[in-house]
Amino acid sequence: MTDFTVFPAIDLRAGKIVRLAQGDPDRQTVYGDDPREQAKIFKATGAEWVHVINLSGAFNEDAAANLKALESILSVGLKVEFGGGIRDRETLRVPLEMGVERIFLGTAAIKNPELVDWAISNYGAEHIAGDIGARDGMVMVQGWQESTSLTVNAIGQRLYEQGVRWCVLTDVKRDGVGAGVDVSSAVELQRETGLRVVGSGGVSTLDDVRCVKEAGLAGVIIGRALYEGNLKLEEALNV
Repeated sequence: MTDFTVFPAIDLRAGKIVRLAQGDPDRQTVYGDDPREQAKIFKATGAEWVHVINLSGAFNEDAAANLKALESILSVGLKVEFGGGIRDRETLRVPLEMGVERIFLGTAAIKNPELVDWAISNYGAEHIAGDIGARDGMVMVQGWQESTSLTVNAIGQRLYEQGVRWCVLTDVKRDGVGAGVDVSSAVELQRETGLRVVGSGGVSTLDDVRCVKEAGLAGVIIGRALYEGNLKLEEALNV
């Protein structure tokens, strides 16, 4: 597996660019209020994709401002993958028809497997991906606020059997705190299920990016490290 993609991230809440620490909605840092301008910067630097998360949707807040922000990001011309609060056919249909390339299903994929089947049947497997957040090896749902008794690999296997081929794995404890990616769990998920796994959560240095690539994972998502200047996107893309 030689393809490796760096996904700069834009997390949206109330239309603003934010990052959370360990998925906690009360530990939020705002990094800007112009998502389109940020997407333009990513594109000018050489990115082909941008990873956009609708945190308002994930927390059952009003997501109208985030959908407007998504529309502005799409206008830049990057390929967009989008997740957060996709819990039914309508919230899945809208971003895809806006032009999103790939939708991530997290809570819905776990609580409503039929939605995965419907999505793949109607839009194709290349446009539907899994989004697994985990704490201590167990899957988290509802914006990572609720724990389950499900293991990462069990959910990954089920998604693969349903036809999903692409998945993000985020270690919630590491997310937004620069603790480094949990590469071993991501590699295990990829090896045991056949999914192409993107590492997420905790990237803070260029070595973190190299580590994910050298492990044979499909890609890496970078958020806070870019906004705080700890890591330059150009250098990560050159990896």
